[in-house]
Amino acid sequence: MKIKVINPNTSWNMTREVEEIAKKYAGEGTEVYAVSPPTGPDSVESLYDEALAVPGVISEVIKGDREEKADAFIIACFGDPGLEAAREVTDKPVIGIAQAAIAMARLMAPNFSILYVLDKSQKIIENVLTLHHANKECCSIRSIGLGVLESEDKEKLEKALYEKGKICVEEDGAECILLGCAGYVGFAETLKEKLGVLVLDGVVPAVKLAEAAVSMGVKIPKKTICNFPDEKTILGFDELRKF
Repeated sequence: MKIKVINPNTSWNMTREVEEIAKKYAGEGTEVYAVSPPTGPDSVESLYDEALAVPGVISEVIKGDREEKADAFIIACFGDPGLEAAREVTDKPVIGIAQAAIAMARLMAPNFSILYVLDKSQKIIENVLTLHHANKECCSIRSIGLGVLESEDKEKLEKALYEKGKICVEEDGAECILLGCAGYVGFAETLKEKLGVLVLDGVVPAVKLAEAAVSMGVKIPKKTICNFPDEKTILGFDELRKF
């Protein structure tokens, strides 16, 4: 089984961290590898960033499907940028880390709160909640006030996540916390102990769901809605033209 993890931003330090955790939790016999696209922003913190990241995500799915023979794909950004479009260019499972975290939270807890990066990123979180029909289960979304690339200061990041997570639990009534950035990978276990509630990052649930989907042999239906795009001329994106 071969799972390709796509970090939509171009920060390879974060990509390597995501790959390390994904490999740690992958089952025996599962090959996991993570990439950043050759084009796109170095962080995804706004709708503008998301739009710029999507072509790179799609091109990496096409490459993984046609050339690398990957069995499933994970989009490692909590806005799930390009998720729906990526599902049109392959029949293999494509899972977003927000999608996976929300699905696991729904199985295990009555509600959840989301911790995300900057105030300006709020619309990304609101959109992904709407995409996955999860507004009713979400009791709050709170920015920790640190940008994506500030995640390299682990001590500062963990403190900010804990302080805002504590507010979610004590004031918002959250019984589950979702870590709303791929850069927060690796903090779930420590924060779970400190906060006394379930804490989920999105990468680990996405790996386990991808493994389950491949093991079950499920494919994306190509009858109508998710059918492959028509071939057409796309200026500047030769790698996206043919299916």
